[in-house]
Amino acid sequence: MTFSKLKLPSMLALLVLSSFGYGQTARFGVEECMAYAIENEANSINATLDEEIAALSVKETIGIGLPQISGSVNVQHNPDLPRFFSQYDPNSGFGITQEQAQSLGIQQGDVFGAQNFFQLQSNGDMNLSVNQLIFNGSYIVGLQAAKTYKKLAAKQKDYTQSEIKAAVAKAYFNVLINDERLKLYESNIDRLQKLYEETEALNENGFVEKIEVDRLKVTLNNANTQRNNYENLADLSMKLLKFQMNYPLDKPLELEGSISDFVDGEVQNIPQEYDLANRSDYQTMITNKEFQELNLKNMYAGGLPVIQAFGTFGANTQSTSFGGLFKQESSFSGNSQVGPDRWFSYSAIGLRLNWSLFTGLQRNYQIQQQKVEIKKLENSLSQFETQVRIEVEQQGILLKNANENLAIQKENMELAQNIFNISEIKYKEGVGSSLEIVNADNELKQAQTNFFNALFDAVIAKIDLTRAIGARD
Repeated sequence: MTFSKLKLPSMLALLVLSSFGYGQTARFGVEECMAYAIENEANSINATLDEEIAALSVKETIGIGLPQISGSVNVQHNPDLPRFFSQYDPNSGFGITQEQAQSLGIQQGDVFGAQNFFQLQSNGDMNLSVNQLIFNGSYIVGLQAAKTYKKLAAKQKDYTQSEIKAAVAKAYFNVLINDERLKLYESNIDRLQKLYEETEALNENGFVEKIEVDRLKVTLNNANTQRNNYENLADLSMKLLKFQMNYPLDKPLELEGSISDFVDGEVQNIPQEYDLANRSDYQTMITNKEFQELNLKNMYAGGLPVIQAFGTFGANTQSTSFGGLFKQESSFSGNSQVGPDRWFSYSAIGLRLNWSLFTGLQRNYQIQQQKVEIKKLENSLSQFETQVRIEVEQQGILLKNANENLAIQKENMELAQNIFNISEIKYKEGVGSSLEIVNADNELKQAQTNFFNALFDAVIAKIDLTRAIGARD
């Protein structure tokens, strides 16, 4: 079992949650913990939402190329219409007659303002406009960019979830190690407690001195204090795991198995062969480069013409009153040139071409800047490839060293345990002292501490190497 692939269906975590209402305690293995985290951890949820936003963004971009239809209705009344201004010329006959000019004293060349005889005080208009994009280079590139954006969001989600899985796996094994450490320490205390009680009985019967009892009592008290520390550490490690999973801190959670079940299978050397394509962070960088290349392509496309087809279909009317807009007040039949005060239709269809022929060289310099940005990304990719190679080698060395140290510390713990057992036998047979017991116990506790520290280091090194090579199975 490795830490980079989620084998358990995500619905299992939800099914387990439903059991809480019945007072049942959830039992999770490492895969279940990771599945729960993927479903519930905030960053994982946000990454999934980002992917959903990207998918919707693709559909939004596609919609730009579909027909754009809009309609409007407008009715209004103008209590005071704007006047028309003109310069009086008795020969033009525009605006006022010669009789009116003479009566008002208007001379040739005078400027006058006449009432608006082209428009009635109330008017109405309703229309429907249709625009259809025929060609736009930026739109074509935008479709490609939108799909790349969706791909980028998916890669970022993969990376986020792989980081979450690694964090959950580390926290999970930390809990198992602390539980195992606590169990082993409790067995040490039970053994010391029994030895202390036996020594106390021997002292009461005059077979050993009081100092022997006191020395064991001090050792036992220290052991009980250390056990309390380990209990707090185990509780804290469980809370940390729940936090990494976004699991309710007040809900009980039991972990399946023990650290001994994973030592042989998990803390072994793994092949250091890797494929950059398997690393989600590398894939994110590649996709981001594709995105920037499309941005450059879009800048070039901005120099191409944009062609649109359009059509406007509507109707309008006018009246001397606002109410007249909603009824026909004239009764004559009319002809094709003149008609009564009803709504008359109008329409317009055509093509529109927009072309930015010169933009002050702005586009040219924007293109040059984008090319430099792409070069920077290429440099980052090259550096990242070297970084991964070094990282894999480094993590491989760390795992090898951790395994070697684990083997040594395991042997030391077994030796320390053997030394303690012999010291205990000697003490019970009267050929050893409590001081020898105390020293052996201290050495055993130190050996156990070193073993569990080495075990944790080995598990972490295994997880980090798995992440470094981008393992997927």
